[in-house]
Amino acid sequence: MSKSARPTHLAPPPPGGEAALWRGAGARWRQLFGDFNRLGVSFEWHDVPANTEVDWAPSFHPDSVELCLNLAGEGEVVATPDTLRLGAWAAGFYRQGRNGLHARRLSGAEHQFITVELAPTFLARHLQSSVEDLHPLIREAIAGLTADSAVGTMEPINSRQRELVLSLRQPPVLASAQAIWYQAKAVELMGEFFFQPASSEELFCHRQQRVARDRVDKVISLLKQNLTDPPSLEGIGREVGCSPFYLSRTFSKETGQTIPQYLRQLRLERAAELLRSGDYNVTEAALEVGYNSLSHFSHAFHQQFGCCPGLYPMATPTQRAAAKGPSER
Repeated sequence: MSKSARPTHLAPPPPGGEAALWRGAGARWRQLFGDFNRLGVSFEWHDVPANTEVDWAPSFHPDSVELCLNLAGEGEVVATPDTLRLGAWAAGFYRQGRNGLHARRLSGAEHQFITVELAPTFLARHLQSSVEDLHPLIREAIAGLTADSAVGTMEPINSRQRELVLSLRQPPVLASAQAIWYQAKAVELMGEFFFQPASSEELFCHRQQRVARDRVDKVISLLKQNLTDPPSLEGIGREVGCSPFYLSRTFSKETGQTIPQYLRQLRLERAAELLRSGDYNVTEAALEVGYNSLSHFSHAFHQQFGCCPGLYPMATPTQRAAAKGPSER
C-alpha cells in the first residue's frame, strides 16, 4: 500500500475535510498554520462543546503522527490493546497505521486542544540524525515502515511548556515570519515529547528532573493562590510531598530564586497589574497582595520596577517593559 493511499477499511474524510467534520460536531475549528500534504505539518485549534460525544478518528491522516496538546476536556485514542487517555493540560501522540485508530471526545466537558499533524517526510528531515533516542512509534514512522497504528504515552504539560503551547494561537512574530516560526515550534515540540532516555540510568535522571519541575510548578501554583497569606515552608513541603530543606534546594536550582524571593516577585507583579488596571490605588494594591506596610511595599516596588508605585501607571509601555521582572517578559 502506498503511503498516500488511505487504508480501505478506514472511513474516508467527510466532504469538506476536517473543517466540515468539526463543524458537524458544533465545534470551532481553525487551522493555525500549515498544510499536511504540501508542507508535512499542520497546526489546528479545536474548541468542542460539551453536549455531544465526538468520533475523533476521521480527522487523522493515514501514516501520520499527530501530537495532541490538550488544554481542557477528556479524550482517548485507542490502538488495541493500548489506550492513550488525555486530561486537562496533558500531551500525547499517536500514529495512524494500516489498521486505523479509534478515538473519541467525551461529552459533559468543554474540549480545547491543539493538534500538530506531522508527515513522515517532515519527521525524517528533522529527526533522522537522532533516531536512537526516539520513541519506537516515531522511529517506525521515520523509517516509512507499514505498521499497525500505535499510541505513545501521556505526559503532563509543565508550566514552561504551557507558555509554548499558548503562544501557538497568537504567534509573537510578524505574519511574514510565521511560516518559519511555526515550523521551528514543531521541531521544539518534537524535542519536548518524542524522545525517551536510552538507558535506565538516564531514565531515572529524566524522571527525577520531571518530578522536580512538577514540584516547582505546584509550589508556584500554591503561592499564586495565596499571595496575601502564603503557607509556611513546612506546609508547602507537606503539600508537594518532600522535606522543606530538599524543597528549598530544588526550587532554587530550578528557578534561580528562593521561595520567599519568588513570592515577593509574584506579589509585586500582581500589584503592577492592579495599578495598570486603574481600579486600585497604591494602598489598595499593596493590601491586595499582602503588604501591610506601605513604605515596605513602595521600597520593594521601586527595586523591582525602577519607579515608585504611584508613578507606575503613568509610565509608557516601553518604560514598563524595560522595568519588568524576568517572569513577566
